[in-house]
Amino acid sequence: MTRPTFSRDELVAAFETFEQTVARAAETKDWDVWVEHYTEDVHYIEHAAGTMHGREQVRTWIRRTMSVFPGSYMTSFPARWTVIDEPTARVICELDNPMRDPGDGTIISATNISIVTYAGDGKWCRQEDVYNPLRFQRAALKWCRKAEELGTLDDEAAAWYAKQQAGTTP
Repeated sequence: MTRPTFSRDELVAAFETFEQTVARAAETKDWDVWVEHYTEDVHYIEHAAGTMHGREQVRTWIRRTMSVFPGSYMTSFPARWTVIDEPTARVICELDNPMRDPGDGTIISATNISIVTYAGDGKWCRQEDVYNPLRFQRAALKWCRKAEELGTLDDEAAAWYAKQQAGTTP
C-alpha cells in the first residue's frame, strides 16, 4: 500500500494547527478538541500507558490523565524543536511539559519526543510518545517539594506526594 504524499507546507500548517489546538486544550481543559485532530482509527502508542486503538480510547485516556495530578498541573505542551519528514508524512518533535508555578516563579518540567503521522485533511493517524517516566516522576516530586516548602501544596498533590514517599522514589 502506498502512503499518500503531502507537501511540506501542508505538514507544517497541519502541525501548527495541531499545536494551537493542544495549547487551547491545555488552557481550557477541554481535551475533546485535541482528540478530534485524530482519525477515528488512530493508533496511539504511549509507552507508560500502552497502545490505544481509535479516537475513543485516546479520549478516555487523555481525560483521565489530564484530570489528576501530575497531568492536571501541566500547563502547556510546546514543541522545543520539530523535524518535518515529508516521505513518511511525520512530524517528530520534542515537547516540553511544564507544570504550573508552585508559587515562586519556578518552572519545573519534563520533556518527551512525539512522532505524529499525518493522514490528510488536518487529521493525524498515529502518534507515539517516547520518554522516560522516571523523569516525569522526578519533576512531579520536585514540584511537590517546592510547593510544600512554599506552603502551596494542595490536597490533591499532597496525596500523590505522600503515596510516592510511602514507596521508593528516585
